[in-house]
Order: sequence, then structure tokens, then C-alpha cells
Amino acid sequence: MVNIVLVEPEIPQNCGNIARTCAATRCRLHLVEPLGFDISEKAVKRAGLDYWPMVDLTVYSSLDDLFARTPRPDLWLATTKAPQDYTQATFREGCWLFFGKETAGLPEHFRTEYASRCIRIPMREDARSLNLSNSVAILTYEALRQQGFPGLNGVGRMGRM
Repeated sequence: MVNIVLVEPEIPQNCGNIARTCAATRCRLHLVEPLGFDISEKAVKRAGLDYWPMVDLTVYSSLDDLFARTPRPDLWLATTKAPQDYTQATFREGCWLFFGKETAGLPEHFRTEYASRCIRIPMREDARSLNLSNSVAILTYEALRQQGFPGLNGVGRMGRM
């Protein structure tokens, strides 16, 4: 299983889309406050459609709260400022993928503390970033691919089309 962590997310539609990805892939979703929206908000529910009951969701008051409740997770930090791209990472069972808020990314002190665990998605130099929900999907599916897509029935489905 993969753990998806959104640190101070701001846009409800992104959170709803990410929740849907988590539901479809059996990943856990972790939200670190403050949130830029109420998770019961209509826009979040609409983006996640009827998938919310399938989401294993935990909310934390801060990164310190998350680390107090989850000591020493196998973590990876998604940031456009990383020297290595995500294909250089080894995503193990139970890994934690951290994503920052849409307007500022992950806190600098956090990126500095875990500099060797920072990864990026390759893109052209003059592009600022990808949409948060797209970034989560890319890294989630790479982590699941490396693990053999545990608990998912996608293997062999292409042949049935």
C-alpha cells in the first residue's frame, strides 16, 4: 500500500480528484492541516464522486503530529526543486509520498531535512509545475508499478478490450 500525504492542500477539487485516485488504487490519504477548504465541502465531494466511502483518510494538525503518530516512515517528497527524478527512487510497500500545497509546495525546512528523499517529475524548464492531482497520480502509479500493483486487478485487463 502507498500512503499519499497532502501538506496544507488549498484547492478542494484537487483533493477530491486525489481521493478518487486513492480509492481506485487502495492507497491511504493523509491530509495535513491547515486545509484550504472543509473536507465535507460540496466541491470536494463532487470531485471525488461516490468514492469517498472507499477512502482511508487520516487528518493531522501538523507535520509534527503526523510524525508523532507515524515515526520513521519510508518517505519521498515530491518537489520541482529536487535534483533527482522519480525514476531514481525505489518505492517500497508502505511508502509515504508527500506533496505540498498548490501555491508554495512543501516547506523549505522539510525539503532540506529530507534532501536525499526529494524527487521531481521531469518537465520543461519554463513550466512551473503540473497540477497537484496529476502529480499524485503519476507518482502513485509508479510506486504501485514498482510493487507489482498489489491488490489491484489491472494486470491482464488490456487483453479484454
